[in-house]
Amino acid sequence: MVSTGPPVQVKPRLLLWTLLVVYIFNFIDRQIVAILAEPISRDLGLTDSQLGLLTGLAFALFYATLGVPIARVADNGRTNRSRLIAVCVAVWSAMTALCGMAQNFWQLLLARIGVGVGEAGCTPTAHALIADSLPPEKRAGGIAFFGLGIPIGGLLGTLIGGGMAEMLGWRAAFFVVGLPGLLLAVWVWFFLKDPREMRAPGVAAPPRLSMWASLKALASSPAYCLLLSGASLVAFLSYGKGVWVLVYFQRTHGLSVGQTALFVGVTLGIAGIVGTWLGGWAADRWGRHDKRHMLTLPAWAMVLAAPILFAGYWIDDWRLAIALLVLPTIANSAYYGPAYGAAQVLARPDTRAMAAAWMVFAQNLIGLGLGPLLFGALSDMLKPEYGAQSVRIVLYFAAWAGLLPALLFWLGARALGRETKERELINARVANA
Repeated sequence: MVSTGPPVQVKPRLLLWTLLVVYIFNFIDRQIVAILAEPISRDLGLTDSQLGLLTGLAFALFYATLGVPIARVADNGRTNRSRLIAVCVAVWSAMTALCGMAQNFWQLLLARIGVGVGEAGCTPTAHALIADSLPPEKRAGGIAFFGLGIPIGGLLGTLIGGGMAEMLGWRAAFFVVGLPGLLLAVWVWFFLKDPREMRAPGVAAPPRLSMWASLKALASSPAYCLLLSGASLVAFLSYGKGVWVLVYFQRTHGLSVGQTALFVGVTLGIAGIVGTWLGGWAADRWGRHDKRHMLTLPAWAMVLAAPILFAGYWIDDWRLAIALLVLPTIANSAYYGPAYGAAQVLARPDTRAMAAAWMVFAQNLIGLGLGPLLFGALSDMLKPEYGAQSVRIVLYFAAWAGLLPALLFWLGARALGRETKERELINARVANA
C-alpha cells in the first residue's frame, strides 16, 4: 500500500499538546482507583491483596502484554498511528465508565482488565510519533513533556476521585472521568496527524525488522538493557508507593479520602510535574554533547531521595511528612524523559515504537503489575504484628530500595556513552536506505 493523498503538514506543538491531553486522560483512568481503594474496599469487602490486584496486576498484565503486538502494528509503515491512538482512547474510556457499574470483585476486575487492554497502545505509539516529529536534540524534552501526563493525570485522578467519592460515591467518580474520553477519541481521530502522512504520493512504506529481529537488536544493547531494568525498578517502587502512600495517610495519620486527595495528591502531583519536566530539560541540555549525561540527573537524584523519603514515612506529623515527600517525588520523577529519550537514541528508526513498548512492557508488568500487589501482600503479612502500621513498615523498605535503580541508571549512562556513536551510524544507514 502506498500513500495516495497530498502530504500533510504535522505541527509538532499541536501534536505534543494533543498527546499530552491523551496521556493525562490515560493516567486519570488508570490511577483513579488508587484514591478510591479504601471506599471500594469497604463497599465490596475486599482484602489488601485484592486491592493490590485491582490497582496493579489485573490492569498491568493485559496492558503490558498487548503493548508489544500493538507497537508492532504501530511500527508498520502503513499504519496511521494517530487513528490507532484514537481507537485506544475510546476503548479505555468506555471500560473506565463500566468500572462504576461493578457489583463485586470479579466484575470490577474484568472492567479494569478492559482499561488495560485499551491503554496498551498509547505510550509506545505516542513515543514513536514524537521521535519522528522532533529533531534528536529535542526528543528527551518532547517525551518528558508527554510524560507530564503521568503526574498531571495522577493529580487530577486523585482530586476528582476523592471529591466525587465524598460527594456522590466512588461509582460516580468512574463515570465522571471515563465518559469525556469518548469525546477526546473523536478529536484525536480527526485532528492528530501522523508524520507518515507527509510521504509523497506513490512512495511506499519502508521495510521493517521482524518482531524477534527488533527484540534481538534492542537486547544486544547493554545500555538499553540497563535502562529497561532501571525503569522497571522505578516503576515497581513508584506504583507501589503511589497506591499505598494514599492508604498510609488514611490509616496511619487518619486523613479522610478528600483530605488525602487534597493535601497528599495535590502536593505530590505538583512535585511529580516539576520532576518530570526537570528530567527532560536536563537530559536535552546535558546530553546534547555527551549522551551519557542524559542519565546523570535521575541517577544521582534517586540517591538523594532515599534518606529523605524514609524520614517522610517515619515522622508522625502528617504535615511535615507530606513536606518531606516533596523533594524525593521530584527526584524520582526525573527519570522518564531521560530513560525513554535514551531508548530512542539506541533504537533504529524502524523499531521506535518497539523500543518504547518493551520498556513499557517491563515497567508495567514488573512495576504496575507487581508493585501494588506485593506491597499489599506484604502489608497483609505484617498486619498481625503491626496492625494499621503495616503499610508504614512496607514503605520504609521501599524508600531505601530506590538506591537500586540509581545504580542501574549510573551504569546505563556509562554504557550509553560507549554505544551512542555506533548507534548513530547504524540509524543513519537505515534512514538513508
